[in-house]
Amino acid sequence: MPHQPVTPAKRNFARAMRRGPTDAENRLWQELRGRRLDNIKFRRQVPVGKYVADFLCAESRLIVEIDGSQRAESRHDQQRDADLKARGFRVLRLWNDDVMKDLSAVCDTIIAYVRDESLQPWR
Repeated sequence: MPHQPVTPAKRNFARAMRRGPTDAENRLWQELRGRRLDNIKFRRQVPVGKYVADFLCAESRLIVEIDGSQRAESRHDQQRDADLKARGFRVLRLWNDDVMKDLSAVCDTIIAYVRDESLQPWR
């Protein structure tokens, strides 16, 4: 899909999201920022089409989303993931709980997905 310009409203929304992360997003960002995780470049709260991705590794076209249990089996998330997949991205959804309780395993999972682009998210 061709690149679409980011609207000022979407850019402002992404900035607001960066200023007010959840505890889990903030905790994971401390591991991802500045290429701290296995020298992998991530950006946070990045506009992608009509959505804002929690974390994006552009090089491997991987989007990492951190979700609370209220998002389980969300029809909106399923549509969003399908749209992002059509744009050539893989979307890895992780639970807030996992980030807070087992950050090491979360980081290992992210590294595996970045390094092996054939891996497909399971949910």
